[in-house]
Amino acid sequence: MIILIAYLIGSIPFGLILTRLSGLGDIRHIGSGNIGATNVLRTGKKGLAIATMLLDALKGFLAVILIRVLCPTHTELSMALAAIGVVMGHCFPIWLKFRGGKGVATGIGIFWAFCWPVGLICTFVWAYTVKLSRISSAGAFLAFLIAPFLMPALTTHPVASPIPVATDMIAILIWLRHYGNLVRLVQGKENRFGQKN
Repeated sequence: MIILIAYLIGSIPFGLILTRLSGLGDIRHIGSGNIGATNVLRTGKKGLAIATMLLDALKGFLAVILIRVLCPTHTELSMALAAIGVVMGHCFPIWLKFRGGKGVATGIGIFWAFCWPVGLICTFVWAYTVKLSRISSAGAFLAFLIAPFLMPALTTHPVASPIPVATDMIAILIWLRHYGNLVRLVQGKENRFGQKN
């Protein structure tokens, strides 16, 4: 039940909803076709992209925090299941034939709920890398590379406990979702902000 509720929260396609409400049409027919904030930015609406990013992050954060608030006797396993459910919902929403976003903002939102210092560091690493490289995927690679090491290091959770394991699984999923970006990065063909496809 926890995974299902979290999945439904994660499956809300804010990028698609916001672009349609703004009269920009279907974001899936723009740029890369992705529903995430990076592709929303390709519409030229920076505010809309920021709103998409924050709402996607909020999905991840709330899915985990709600377990703490609504279930005072929550367990680490419940939080971990909620985290996995919400990121799966974002990446594979049933409403969009399982074609969703890549999970970066939602994943970082989860890390803020698990352990705010980890969330803060991952946010900074992502933002600083993107600022230097102007490549969103490069920031995602680095942020989700360090997260599995930070989570057990900055918390009291053993490496094999539910929250670090969920962090590992989320990081692997985000890397897999960015496989095409990684190939283009290695080839020097990955698009930068301000560069047309």
